Amino acid sequence: MSRSCDLRRTGVVGWPIAHSRSPLIHQHWLRRFGIAGVYERFAVPPSEFARFASGIGSQGLVGSNVTAPHKEAAFAACDRRTPAAEALGAVNTLWREGPFLWGDNTDVEGFLANMDEASPGWAEGSRFAVVLGAGGAARAIVHALISRRVDRIAIVNRTRARADTLAELFGRSVTAVHWGGLSSELSRADLLVNASSLGMLGQAPLDIDLSVVPGHAVVADIVYVPLRTPLVEAARARGLRTVEGLGMLLHQAVPGFERWYGRRPEVTAELRRLIEADVLEPHKEGR
Repeated sequence: MSRSCDLRRTGVVGWPIAHSRSPLIHQHWLRRFGIAGVYERFAVPPSEFARFASGIGSQGLVGSNVTAPHKEAAFAACDRRTPAAEALGAVNTLWREGPFLWGDNTDVEGFLANMDEASPGWAEGSRFAVVLGAGGAARAIVHALISRRVDRIAIVNRTRARADTLAELFGRSVTAVHWGGLSSELSRADLLVNASSLGMLGQAPLDIDLSVVPGHAVVADIVYVPLRTPLVEAARARGLRTVEGLGMLLHQAVPGFERWYGRRPEVTAELRRLIEADVLEPHKEGR
């Protein structure tokens, strides 16, 4: 595809970036709408990120997604940010309006859209949630849960200090719990979310006992490699409602595409099958 002045360029920037599946998602939507655009991978080391960000808005580059390790650097590079990005201190979507570089964080929207699609009405019954992990994904998910008026949230992390830091950020409705106290928290949970990398292909397993989880609870995992994680399999074996991780990846891509190209795409069964096939391809992993 030629890069004429009418060709709107977007992409995803990270280091490394070779295994990102974002190009598959956005290129599918570009074809669906017949838009003259291209979505690329930008391998940019941390030392060069500021220069990359300053180039958005020139040479046909209308915007970019941002992945590890650049989300905090992207936050710092922005002139203006959405409320979600401000609350999370991280940016995963960039675009320029006039002289201003804008940043958004669509992980909150992606998480909630996936939950609503896979488990309608989940929020009404979720008074107490347990979130595993204390990184950037956990921060976005805790913010999302608070926005849906979940009364109490327990952050459980192997490194207690990180959980403490996250709990302090959000206030009294959020508490930090040492990993050894997980079973007690699960016995009262209406919702369990794995927001860590545990259980991901190539990472340490997530070894927890779901036998104490109430029968009405919802179990969600943001990991999508493998597509159906051991946590999801164990929850289904118990008859619990489950939410798989792939949907969050798909739904978080929607706002950026709409902002860059002016059309709001849908997360369809066809798109899901496309990404599932890529995930299942041997020796492939990554976002």
